[in-house]
Amino acid sequence: MKKILDLISEEMKKAFEEAGYDRELGKVTLSNRPDLCEYQCNGAMAGAKTYKKAPIMIANEVAEKLADSEIFSEAAAVMPGFLNLKVKEGFVTAYLKEMESKDKFGLDKPEKVKKIVIDYGGPNVAKPLHVGHLRSAIIGESIKRIARYAGHEVIGDIHLGDWGLQMGLIITELKERQPELIYFDESYTGEYPKEPPFTISQLEEIYPTASGKSKEDKAYKERAMEDTYKLQNGVRGHRALWKHIIQVSVSDLKKNYANLNVDFDLWKGESDVHDRIPGMVEYMKKEGYAHESEGALVVDVKKDTDTKEIPPCMILKSDGASLYNTTDLATIMERMEEIYPDQLIYVVDKRQELYFEQVFRCARKTKLVEEDTDLRFLGFGTMNGKDGKPFKTRDGGVMRLESLISDINEQMFQKITDNHEVEEEEARKTAKMVALSAVKYGDLSNQASKDYIFDVDRFTSFEGDTGPYILYTMVRIKSILAKYKEQGGNPETVDLQDSLSPSQKDLMLVLTKFTGMMESAYEELAPHKVCAYIYDLANAFNRFYHETKILTQEDEQVKAGFIALLKLTLAILEDCIHVLGFEAPERM
Repeated sequence: MKKILDLISEEMKKAFEEAGYDRELGKVTLSNRPDLCEYQCNGAMAGAKTYKKAPIMIANEVAEKLADSEIFSEAAAVMPGFLNLKVKEGFVTAYLKEMESKDKFGLDKPEKVKKIVIDYGGPNVAKPLHVGHLRSAIIGESIKRIARYAGHEVIGDIHLGDWGLQMGLIITELKERQPELIYFDESYTGEYPKEPPFTISQLEEIYPTASGKSKEDKAYKERAMEDTYKLQNGVRGHRALWKHIIQVSVSDLKKNYANLNVDFDLWKGESDVHDRIPGMVEYMKKEGYAHESEGALVVDVKKDTDTKEIPPCMILKSDGASLYNTTDLATIMERMEEIYPDQLIYVVDKRQELYFEQVFRCARKTKLVEEDTDLRFLGFGTMNGKDGKPFKTRDGGVMRLESLISDINEQMFQKITDNHEVEEEEARKTAKMVALSAVKYGDLSNQASKDYIFDVDRFTSFEGDTGPYILYTMVRIKSILAKYKEQGGNPETVDLQDSLSPSQKDLMLVLTKFTGMMESAYEELAPHKVCAYIYDLANAFNRFYHETKILTQEDEQVKAGFIALLKLTLAILEDCIHVLGFEAPERM
């Protein structure tokens, strides 16, 4: 379905052409003075030099051609040569009716369905999720949903940190505490226990303890490196313990991500590509891509056109150990062979940009990807406290994600129960939904690449540019629709009608922008555009609501038209908050 701006521009281009001017001058944009007009065209200004005419003369000639337009109710030429435009109510109503009849409100299906892998999340196993994991999860989940809504095949991969020294450290510490465990008897050939010898809370204490010891005790670190080597070389007991670590950690991670309404299609980690690394390294050597430099194996990725220094991409350290670069390249290799994606999107802290530039260049140079494979780095900014510094607990530590969500849930519960008499179970459920909207909208309403202040008080407010305000608006619409049913009306049989007031028309015009916004949000990987749109839509609805007697309207046909408009507004809001990753309660 054509976007409304394209239809309006076509009408304007036709008028320019009929007036004897280049039709491409007829591009229409949204008005930057909504108090004067709804749309505007500055083509007469652009054409003045070419046609050696005063812009106002061109504008007047074009306006005359629009006198009988089926789209414009007003096309006024104003000094020094602008065309101020208003569209007919009937045109807007017909457009919305067509939107309403179409799947996804008329959003065009892609000419080519892309296969996209989104790499987001990236937690390390055996460590609790903390606030530093929040942005990757929230932004990645929304990008995944937006791309799916746009019609593409999207696979989300968490890319776990589940390999390397951290695993060896845990195994070493377990051995010190429980040397009698059967896993450490290398002569044992039987089955290992199905139940892990630790809980998630014990595991989360073991890792920092082991990490601290390794920094102070050289012999301890050497034992941990030896245990890492044994794990990576397939020693049975070490592998069995490692599987327990993964089992316990992933179970806890799934629970915590579920609380954020975030899920992954793949739960793969660095370990999944460990066996691919030797073959990949051999290939890079054989094809002449990799060479030794100061004992390390590297691939040069610098280009003659570079204006800044791009260091070589290191594949193996001088001791032969692999690095993050190695596993990321092997992961790209695996994804290309098993999934064959058109696009790979990495949702990572923006401070990793140089690292991913190296990895992407290396993947291209070594032909791990096709020439037309799109490798995209979506770097996000820092989540800061009110002091402008990275968000911390009151005592200065890194806050666990579980604690943050729990605190905000409790805050929303108190707000809901302070304002209304409501059963605790329903209040808890509602509080959880509203709190999630506060956290997600608070993050996603910012451009991803920018740092932002995580202000709990502002994010949880029911007023202003917040998630709770959006949900409150939706609940208000649901309440009106429910009362209309109680009056004997049927929202399923109502029809949209022409606007009767400026606020009604404003609401209808915001609704017409949906497909253009969603297309732009996908193309630019920009969830903040969805947030900006639904804030405008909520504001437009609330203006209409406060100026209009909806349920007390005596003319039943007019009332039915209002209800149809509310129903469409709610449906579009629901699709928008779905791609942002939260949902609305029935009441608040």
